[in-house]
Amino acid sequence: MGKLFIVPTPIGNLEDITLRAIKVLKTVDVILAEDTRTSGKLLQHYDIGTPMQSHHMHNEHKTVEGLVRRLEAGEEMALISDAGTPAISDPGFLLTRLCVEKGVAVECLPGATAFVPALVNSGLPNDRFIFEGFLPPKKGRQTRLLALAEEVRTMVFYESPHKLLKTLGHFIEYFGEDRLVSVSRELTKLYEETVRGTAKEVLEYYTEKPPKGEIVIVVAGKK
Repeated sequence: MGKLFIVPTPIGNLEDITLRAIKVLKTVDVILAEDTRTSGKLLQHYDIGTPMQSHHMHNEHKTVEGLVRRLEAGEEMALISDAGTPAISDPGFLLTRLCVEKGVAVECLPGATAFVPALVNSGLPNDRFIFEGFLPPKKGRQTRLLALAEEVRTMVFYESPHKLLKTLGHFIEYFGEDRLVSVSRELTKLYEETVRGTAKEVLEYYTEKPPKGEIVIVVAGKK
């Protein structure tokens, strides 16, 4: 019986990878990558020559059973995403679940995940929080926001730059313009930035300065 390793990769700065992660990536039989072109840059940087195979949201439903059969036959695999920890708003859950069901060993290494530094850096309470990831794009969005309007814990969201203003507008509509918000973007990269304030203030800031890069939004819970 083989083993599946879940291996976090840097969310920006290539130095944010553990020595153990590099060792695993060098010693497994194959690396399952969300985008082999993106991951190829990381592997080249650390002189990792392990073969890669595509494993992403568009093919994972079709490939997981075959991958688990290979693991049952003794192969060792490492699953990585383009950035951060697999299965956190990225592919990985389906394969992990099937491995657990089939009795295949799964080991998740600790490492980079975008929402953790954004949450800690926000200055908002982080003793109790909920991770929402991406809000539903259309259907179900209103229902989810109505439910979250009563949430008392700190909330964490992922968002794309071209939808940030729309989402902040929805937060004002459903949570109120005075709800405290922290927006972190380009974490660990050269132009890393965190903007804190009320939902109205943060919306005004990014209306004047259109955002770029990966974004994490941290929102205070209802008082």
